[in-house]
Amino acid sequence: MVLGIEGKNISEVDGKEIERVWLKFYDPHVRENVDIPEIPLNGLLEDSAERNPDNILCDFYGKTLTYREVDELSTRIAGYLQNQGVEKQDGVVLMLPNTPHYIIAYYGILKAGGVVVQSSPLYTEREMRHILENSGARTGFFIEFAYPAIKGLVDQGMIERAVICRIEDFLPFPLNHLYRFKKEKVKVENRKEVIYWRDVINYSEKFSEVSINPKEDVAVLQYTGGTTGVPKAVMLTHYNLVANAIQVVEWLPEKSDREVFAGVLPFFHVFGMTTSMNAPIYLSAKIVLFPDPRDIKRIMKAIEKHGITIFCGVPTLFNAVVNHPDVKKYSLGTVRACISGAAPLPVELKRKFEAVTGAKMIEGYGLSETSPVTHANPFNGLNKEGSIGIPFPNTLAVVVDDKGIVLSPGEIGEIAVKGPQVMKGYLGAEEETERVLINGWLLTGDMAKMDEDGYFYIVDRKKDLIIVGGYNVYPREVEEVLYEHPAILEAAVVGVPDEYRGETVKAFVVLKPEYRGRVNEREIIEFCRERIAVYKAPRLVEFREELPKTAVGKILRRALREES
Repeated sequence: MVLGIEGKNISEVDGKEIERVWLKFYDPHVRENVDIPEIPLNGLLEDSAERNPDNILCDFYGKTLTYREVDELSTRIAGYLQNQGVEKQDGVVLMLPNTPHYIIAYYGILKAGGVVVQSSPLYTEREMRHILENSGARTGFFIEFAYPAIKGLVDQGMIERAVICRIEDFLPFPLNHLYRFKKEKVKVENRKEVIYWRDVINYSEKFSEVSINPKEDVAVLQYTGGTTGVPKAVMLTHYNLVANAIQVVEWLPEKSDREVFAGVLPFFHVFGMTTSMNAPIYLSAKIVLFPDPRDIKRIMKAIEKHGITIFCGVPTLFNAVVNHPDVKKYSLGTVRACISGAAPLPVELKRKFEAVTGAKMIEGYGLSETSPVTHANPFNGLNKEGSIGIPFPNTLAVVVDDKGIVLSPGEIGEIAVKGPQVMKGYLGAEEETERVLINGWLLTGDMAKMDEDGYFYIVDRKKDLIIVGGYNVYPREVEEVLYEHPAILEAAVVGVPDEYRGETVKAFVVLKPEYRGRVNEREIIEFCRERIAVYKAPRLVEFREELPKTAVGKILRRALREES
């Protein structure tokens, strides 16, 4: 026996009896267990502002804000929210890209005692409606270009207060004026429910400090499909997110408050929120903000200009860098450490990126339900290519069968993890929470095996999740949109390999007899793009006479995947 608990059910395993065989592969600086203070998540910003008030927290196209400035501005936001009636554990939506607004509003919501409700600025009205109905949020911060997606919700009273944020709010002169005249105009009505950031940020009302129970009070609602494909809100507590920020920093080699992080990963995604915002703020480090992660040339310029040292991203991002025609024009050698996650990292891409930058690149693993990181390969120790690595400090992981019995090394089963970063549960979904949380262990839904050294390897997905360039796409959500099309009789969605995105969305469609030959692929794709975010919409559509089914009539997505 390697772990000492093989054959036991995780419902009877508290973790103390596990032999953590992976510890011998930890880098020398990494501790087995790190101290996780029971503080509110906003304490990370407040502590750094006290220790290093003049350190630059973020750089946005040359406009810089110090830790002192961000701390003070977030306090103003907190006062504004409380004056608007936001109370403890009330949800407040953030529908923003990576701009200073996001960081300031995020920590302001936390200071006010509220809950950050994560939302992509690419979401449509349909997607936002679900988030508002589920979270109960009635106030939010919205990037100006997303206003058309929320206007109807304001009209219907679902959004009672919308703070509109403009990119130029934080651009330095003369970029702010140039951007204002060049950008596509978005009409925002002058109405009582809508207010601009510039008016809110000058708010002078004091805010009252809120007593937070870090292990119980929710800090962030992160939407995910969980293990069923139905979008749910993962409840991440203050303690969960403080823990994972500290765990990430512990894993990094030779870190200090002089580090410069690439703020490329969207903060509205849990991977970006923790590794590229909360972790550097805990360190008092600098974050270079990129509102558009597709602007590869600017990313390379910024690495050279700012001396970026820590670069967390998804494989498609790293792939875009190494294959950019101008990559050799830039000096990327300041990058020391890269963490790749959210999708499998091709071995060849890892080698190419390390050759171009000289950086150490590791693959990690996590999910929304774990804040998100649970595993990673060591930076300086044994890095097993193709593996997601070993469990983080304070984290346990095993592979179990469908009855919850711990399996031996080499056997394939479902990954179960336990640690301070594991979620509180799903909002309003007690049955699903009880199904995936057993005795503190989270059933991840991912199939894997562990080797004799404690390194884990993902071998398949228990769920039908599709990962497009690091973004999660849940087939059921896309299928529901497809079924709204009047011509569609049956539909199924799967992920198919894509050289650039990792996977792309493919829809298999059976048309109603009267529509056959009258509806084409482009029409189906455009229909979906009008109703869900572009990355969720199918890029490929295949028309079929019928879809493969089980004896009871259930469509077999697995069979379609295997055919593609």
